[in-house]
Amino acid sequence: MKDGGFLPHLLDGLAQAAEADERRRWAQRCARALELEGTAASLNSELVWFSDDTSARLEDAQFTLGQGPSLAPDFDQVPYQVADLDRAADERWPQFAAEARKLGVRAVFVWPLRAGAARFGTLTGYRSRPGPLTRQQAHDGLRVADVLAGQLLAWWPGAGAGHSGAGAAGAVEVHRIEVYQAAGVLSHRLSVAVDEALVRLRAQAYAADRPVTDIAHDILRELPP
Repeated sequence: MKDGGFLPHLLDGLAQAAEADERRRWAQRCARALELEGTAASLNSELVWFSDDTSARLEDAQFTLGQGPSLAPDFDQVPYQVADLDRAADERWPQFAAEARKLGVRAVFVWPLRAGAARFGTLTGYRSRPGPLTRQQAHDGLRVADVLAGQLLAWWPGAGAGHSGAGAAGAVEVHRIEVYQAAGVLSHRLSVAVDEALVRLRAQAYAADRPVTDIAHDILRELPP
């Protein structure tokens, strides 16, 4: 981080980031503070916060493909660093690596969002150039992730926060709610389990090279009024 004194100010401003534009600006400032080009937060595979379209599409690629560094079951390091996608990811996440390169992403870094020892989400950052984080960037990212985890839990459904707008829970936007609704429609239509319907939905999105949310919208638009 270029200005270590900026981080406390950034973290103090999180609680006031209640509107969508404010959340986007906060995420952008977070990315700049960590010398990343974008950041995104996901809770239990649900994208809830992102700084830019590339961050959102990177998370969507992991969700669609079911592979990627944010989905690693156990981190052998915190943060989990993929400092050069061209060298490190082709064998472990070949499809994700290919999609990331299409987006111009060359390095990905993942911090856990935790409640105690339990991980319930991730903060993911990316760069368009390869290279590891500095020790200070890694440490500062963990501080951001810990504060963000506490705030997101307070805003999550059932935590006492108000609901404002479709697909929103307090200050958390639920971006994939329509994906699960569409999986339910497919489950009924095809007489298969919801999990299998979700797999088919993801496969359709990958085959069409479209975001899974777009495929979900198409399915829901076909429903009778």
